[in-house]
Amino acid sequence: MSDTTIMSFLFFFFFSRVVPNNTTRHDTTHTRGILLQWKDFINIYSILLLLLLLFLLLPSSFLFFFFFLLLLVHSNMFRQSKRRTAGRRNFEDNNNNNNNNNLDEPEISKYLNPSSLYNSRLSFYDLPPIQEITLEQFETWAIDRLKILIEIESCLARSKSLKEIESYIKPLLLKYLPLNPSPGLLSTTTTTIDSQSNNNYILERMKDHYSHFILRLVFCRNEELRKNFIKNETILFKIRYNLLQPKEQQEFIELNHHKLNWQYITSEEKIQLNQQLFNSSGNLIKNQFLLDGENLTNDQLKKFIMFKENFIKLPFEKISTNNLINNRSIYLFKGYGYLPSCLQLNLLSIEFNKILNDNLIKTFQTIPILEEDDRLLPLLNNLSKNFKNFQYEYEYDQNQINNNNNDNLNSDINAKSIITSKIINHYPLCAQNLQRNLIINSHLKYGGRQQLGLFLKGIGLNIDEAIKFWSYQFTKSNSLSLETFNKDYKYNIRHQYGLEGARINYKPWDCSIILSKPRPNYKNLEYHGCPYRDFNLDVLINNLNNMGITDQQDLNTIIDDVNKHDYTIACTRVFELTHEKQLKKIKEKNNNNNINSMMHINHPNLYFDRSRQLERSENKDKEVKVVSGGDGGVGGDGGDDDVSNE
Repeated sequence: MSDTTIMSFLFFFFFSRVVPNNTTRHDTTHTRGILLQWKDFINIYSILLLLLLLFLLLPSSFLFFFFFLLLLVHSNMFRQSKRRTAGRRNFEDNNNNNNNNNLDEPEISKYLNPSSLYNSRLSFYDLPPIQEITLEQFETWAIDRLKILIEIESCLARSKSLKEIESYIKPLLLKYLPLNPSPGLLSTTTTTIDSQSNNNYILERMKDHYSHFILRLVFCRNEELRKNFIKNETILFKIRYNLLQPKEQQEFIELNHHKLNWQYITSEEKIQLNQQLFNSSGNLIKNQFLLDGENLTNDQLKKFIMFKENFIKLPFEKISTNNLINNRSIYLFKGYGYLPSCLQLNLLSIEFNKILNDNLIKTFQTIPILEEDDRLLPLLNNLSKNFKNFQYEYEYDQNQINNNNNDNLNSDINAKSIITSKIINHYPLCAQNLQRNLIINSHLKYGGRQQLGLFLKGIGLNIDEAIKFWSYQFTKSNSLSLETFNKDYKYNIRHQYGLEGARINYKPWDCSIILSKPRPNYKNLEYHGCPYRDFNLDVLINNLNNMGITDQQDLNTIIDDVNKHDYTIACTRVFELTHEKQLKKIKEKNNNNNINSMMHINHPNLYFDRSRQLERSENKDKEVKVVSGGDGGVGGDGGDDDVSNE
């Protein structure tokens, strides 16, 4: 084969690879795809010029080997470039090139007008988002929604009712995922302030919309994750529906009538079936009024059913497949079921559940494409692995800790007070266990010192008081001299406070970090870790008894959580049982503004902070009673300044 033939073959091969058969190689925009094509073309053109020069200078046998080597390198380079960009097709490409979209024209038109897409505070999330957002928004929006779902998961595990979950979730929704009512200012004649209100309202709905779809990518990967996601999102859907005004509820139903396919009965049908509807659904409607504090007579109930209650007419097969017939509150007649409007939330949640389940499976099928995108995959993996581990956002002022600021709420935290029952009673079991064994043994191994030291730093113990505390506990039995303590241990304490070494401001360990550490070996005097995971049942029950939990049913419930490895739920349950009276007062006052008083416990310092906040709230109530001339005085909690010998 001549050199000219070889060159012709290689020229044809390289040039044919510049623009492959599928020429729509887009990144996130068309422009970026075009630039990639021209970049490839310029690179190939440069290589061809180099080959022509080599052809003139080198022997043909060596030249053939060199051509073959370049061929392999280029082929691999092109394959990598194609793989990186294959999955980055925009919405327009998918509409033009793929026939997988089932969106009708009205649905597609919603994308052209955000106010039309987000015209309700409630959504079935059936239309995916297509606008660009930043990677920071992608992550923070997903984490904010995840915090809501984690709290719902915790409430369900503690057997809370929907009303109780709603009272827990409402303040968290206001903080992390607010959805304010539409300002009603979508007309073209708007002022500057009105335009700003519109932007805020659309941004809130965008955050809700995008965060849901981002978490779909996280929780679609296996059956268990999908099941948990559907369960928690359905509860969130119910809570949000209950937070809507009646007018908004009806508008949402009208907006989605093509999905729901509901049929409301006419006045003529209601007159004809009035007695039957009363017999079947009367008790259910009456119970709804009882929950609101109203007790209707039978005559009042009949009038309400006749003139105010709306009934939904559904085919029997739809009722039977959704298990709605089990409650025996539905009238069946000629192949149809008649449901009172108080059951429409059940119908909506069933539809929401079905839509979400179908879409999660479709999302799962797209995961192989997403795995090609090296920008999103690390974020998705992080969200998936850290479910339940997005912890209490522990905040403290480092300057207040290093400087003993008396204005700090924790100004009573010092080396002497932290070993009194007044402070220890606010400790979670892990901190109690560490400090108790430190006092008994006058020593803690490194893991225990790290866990307890950072916890004490978090509750407000400044560096000077920390050195006093640790030096006293290590040297009080004369097993260690003060000089040895300063030499071997003082540096580590200062390091925790960011005063030595790299001067990193270390934060207290949360439950996920504690549970990630190796289990303690009690024979080697190691006491770090989580007692709910590491204690045997007899020791755990004995400790719970010492905390005041003696009811066998309560103990069994906690042990069940432990056996399920739900250690943070067990700790949350212990907090609720040991602070039952204080939490009841908060609930009676309907004080839902204090988010921390209701959060799932996943951080030892959150346990301490919540306990202290409840105590302060209780003391304020007692002070108010004294000022108003009530019987109650300002009562202490029996704490003293004696050193705990436990």
